[in-house]
This record gives sequence, structure tokens and C-alpha cells, in this order.
Amino acid sequence: MHSGRAHARVWAPACAAVDFVLEAVAGRTIHPLEKEPDGFFSATVEATAGDRYWFRLDDDRLRPDPRSRFQPDGPHGPSQIVDPSAFPWTDSAWQGIGAARQVIYEMHVGTYTPQGTWPAAAEQLPALASLGITIVEMMPLADFPGRFGWGYDGVNLYAPTRLYGQPNDLRAFIDRAHVLGLAVILDVVYNHLGPDGNYLGEFSSDYFTDKYTNDWGRALNFEGPRPVREHFVENAGYWIDEYHFDGLRLDATQDIHDGSDEHVLRSITTRARSAARGRSVLVIAENEPQDVGLMRTAASDGYGIDAMWNDDFHHSAQVALTGRREAYYTDYLGSPQELISSAKYGFLYQGQWYGWQKQRRGTPALNIAPSALVHYLQNHDQVANSAFGKRVHELTSPGRHRALTALLLLGRATPLIFQGQEFNASAPFLFFADLPESLREPVAEGRKEFLSQFPALNDSDVMSALAPPGDERTFAQCRLDLGERQTHAGAYALHRDLLRLRRTDPVIGAEGTSVDGAILAPEAFLLRLLGAGGDRLLLINLGHDLEPSPMPEPLLAPPAGCGWHLLWSSEAVAYGGAGTPPLNANERLHLPSESAVLLASERQSSEP
Repeated sequence: MHSGRAHARVWAPACAAVDFVLEAVAGRTIHPLEKEPDGFFSATVEATAGDRYWFRLDDDRLRPDPRSRFQPDGPHGPSQIVDPSAFPWTDSAWQGIGAARQVIYEMHVGTYTPQGTWPAAAEQLPALASLGITIVEMMPLADFPGRFGWGYDGVNLYAPTRLYGQPNDLRAFIDRAHVLGLAVILDVVYNHLGPDGNYLGEFSSDYFTDKYTNDWGRALNFEGPRPVREHFVENAGYWIDEYHFDGLRLDATQDIHDGSDEHVLRSITTRARSAARGRSVLVIAENEPQDVGLMRTAASDGYGIDAMWNDDFHHSAQVALTGRREAYYTDYLGSPQELISSAKYGFLYQGQWYGWQKQRRGTPALNIAPSALVHYLQNHDQVANSAFGKRVHELTSPGRHRALTALLLLGRATPLIFQGQEFNASAPFLFFADLPESLREPVAEGRKEFLSQFPALNDSDVMSALAPPGDERTFAQCRLDLGERQTHAGAYALHRDLLRLRRTDPVIGAEGTSVDGAILAPEAFLLRLLGAGGDRLLLINLGHDLEPSPMPEPLLAPPAGCGWHLLWSSEAVAYGGAGTPPLNANERLHLPSESAVLLASERQSSEP
């Protein structure tokens, strides 16, 4: 907009006439839009930032702008004019981020603080930076109906939800993050739209297609008219341009179907990079089939995406932690070999038979850079995919949890921490969605049906005790208690110290470091990190006390002229451990039960 004037334009080929209805302080005024040949309607009108408006379709329906920058009353209310150039950015020196040496923190703004707002979350950014986080990954924020929700049912893709504050509050969060050296990426949903508040079909029936099936509703029609595709492709650039996001996490890309000459995922990635205007951005995909073609370059017929989530690591680690192998955990043993293979090669399924789905799963990925895969012990989905939304530390022993936290944070893959994980949050993370009464029961039943794949959850007592998604108490109990950074100081110190090692150790943090591994016992294994600055040996024992003998494993041998010394132990009293007995690492090795220890090679003086 310019000097009290705004250019209104909307694509509405399903309509014979469209009016711009301005709800200004002086009252309502109606401005007919001029019809263009390609289905667009447009006009320049007298208006100012803060004014509210509608598009009136065919003289009888008031609808919000499909590209509204803000919906102050939610998706069913009028849109609000926002001047995107008015915010005083201070991050001009910020150059963005790459894929290497990052630590991601997944945040749901509505439950991260008691207030559930961007300003309140921004106050916590120094603590995240001090902890060793480098990227905040914000769960979806495209506006959706109701008082609370995960954000994956957004309908106004260009409007940051009014539930967390004003648009400039979001800009201030990102500006503050950049000052602290933190990047911010946004989880975006381009595979479906929510069931309530979605008016796109009234502007054009071409937004959706029945050609493809979709797990969450009608598929989006990326093969249709150009404006449909542009609505989503331009949205990817919009968040990076107008809000200075540092990248995107693309939700469930397996349900983004497109047979066009250029797949829409490549178009989205290309647009995101161009919108950064020289800054580097990071694009991460969730892709259940584990198709590494998403990460190939355009020249290699790929989509140019930087990284992918790795459910294989999570599933194997979850079995190792809990012993439970139900539903989609069926094809994992949680064995030392699986954890070694995941550390070395990332995806465990790269084209083998996958019994749970009764088909082959994955694609060859042996040469993928470790940082191109995101590993996690928790994320929003996996915590909620249990009966009561319990965090993983509640489902296993403290020793095992500390040991596999070390595996996550000292590994070569990019680690992701879900909010509160760093201090063993007592708050659960449940599925919650404030939907209209007509949708509440179907959504609750759909959730029960999904969870029924876990035989243990079919227990009638469990099913009757599931928290109703539409109950505000379900949402409220998921709010974090940030005071647990102090009351759960041992867990917080564990994550802080491991992230400091990851950041500062010349071997763990070096780009050229390689990894190998070996099994020591049915529940024990090692990872050897080989770097220019020496070697590191991560020993993980998930079983009872172990003194392996004999030890015909060459990866246990220190480099020539060196011995091993203890660098870190998960059994440190500061973390709640029982203390670390002498390891005798250079003689007959002793590994305490349910622990992880990190050894460093050290040059030994020659004998006199």
C-alpha cells in the first residue's frame, strides 16, 4: 500500500462480480473491482493500515481475502490491511544459515510459555541460545479457527495466527533471534487445508482435485491453473521475504502430488531461495517414504531440498528405550547394529522390505551427508502418538535416556530437540484442536482410530481415558513449566554440556570427521569418530555392567602413540547419575550399566 491507498486484487474465476468492502472507522464502503481477462478482479482503493475489509462475492457473500496478511477475528472474520514495510528491522547483517553444524529446537508457540505469545517466547530466546540451540523451528502458524490447535489445519496461509499476537510481534521475535545468532524456520503445510474456515472453493473450484488421495482431505490441485500453484509457491517466498524466516520445514511431502513438468516442491524450494535476496536459507522435508530424490539437485532431476527428517532413527531409538515394538515400530529391534547403521548411513530402510506397510520402503542413501538428516528422540507427532502424550524420559529408565540423548547430540546427523525435552518436561504433549461442535466428535473418533494401531491402546480403560482434543484442559496441560530448567537441573545440565561438546570439541564439531562403529555385546556398542584433531570413542551400554573380554575389536584401539582418557560420562552426579567407576579404558574395559561415556585420544609421553 502507498500513502493511504491500497491495491486490491483477487483471483475468483468462479464469480461473476467481486466487490471490495472496506470496514473503516468512518463506516462501510463498497468498491466494485474490475474484472480482468484471466479470472482476476482488482482496483485501487482509499484505505490505510489497520483497516478491515472483505471481498463480496456475487453481491451476496462476504469472505476474507485468500491472501490476507492478518485475520484479527480468525478465519471467519474480515481481513486486516497490514503494511509489511513498517517494521524497523535491525538484522541487515544477518546472512542466514546452512545445513551443517545446526541444532534444531521445535517450538509450539501456544504452549511454550504460560502466555502462549510471540513476545513471551522471545523473552526465552537468550536461554535457547545459551543452551546451544542454533535454529528455532516454529510449528505452523497460518491462521486456523478456534482458541487453540497444533496449526496443521491452517486455512489462511498468509496470515500469522492472531492467537499468538500481531504480525509485528512475529517479526520482532525473528529480529531478536537474529541478534542472538539464532535462525528461525517455519513448518508449512502445503499438502491440505483445514476443514473449517477454508473458503478457497468459493473463489475457484480448481484449488482442489480428486485425482489424488490425501490422508487429511481433498488434495491440492498443483496441476491446475497457474494461480492455484502460485498461491502456495509464493507463500513459501512470502514468509522469507516479509518475515525474514531462515527457511521452511515442509510437512508430509508424500501427500504433495504433482505431475507437472516441474514438481511444485522444486518450485517452492526455488522460490524460497530467491526470496532470501542473497541470504542462505534451509529447506527441510518430512517424507515418510524416505525418497532422497527430494535432496538431489535440480540438475540431477531432484528438488534441491537441503535435509529430511529421519523417522528410522527415532523408531529404532524408541524401541531401544522402551522395548515396545507395536504398530509402526514393528520393523525395528532397537539393536546396537541399527543404531550404528543409523549413525553411519542415516536411513535404515533404503529399499528393503518393510513388513508394517507390506512393501519396500526408502531409496538408496548411503552417500547422503550426515547433516542432511534430522534425528530426534522426540517431536510433536511422536510424543502425542502415545496414549497420554508422555515424554520419552517417562517411558524408560533415566540411564538409558541419558545414554541415547548422548547418541543424539554427539552424532553426525542434525539433532532436533522438542520443546521441554532439554529439561525433562513434566508437561505432556497431546493432540488438541478447538473445532466446531460438528467436527469435534469425528476428530476425536479419528484420533482413537489412529491410535488403535497400537494393540496396547485398544484397552478399553485407555480409550476411555484419552484426553478429548477439543477440551481446553487438554491444551492447558501441555503448557511448559519453564521453571523446570531449575527444578530438573540435572537434565538441563546434560543437554547443555552435550551441546557445548558438540559445538566446541575439535573432533565432534569438525566437518571432516567420519564415523564407524562396532557391537560390543547384545546391548552395547561403540561409535568411533575419526577426525584431524584426534579421535573420540563414544561407548554406549544399554544393558548390565559390562567388561568385554576378549576385545578383538580394532575400533577400541587408540591411535598410534595415544591412549584414551575420559572426556564425559552420562553417569555424572550432576546429571542424576550414580557416578562413573574407573573405566580402565587402556586395559580391561569396564562399562557401567545403562550409560554412555565419551573418550578422547591423548598423546602419551614416550618411556624414558
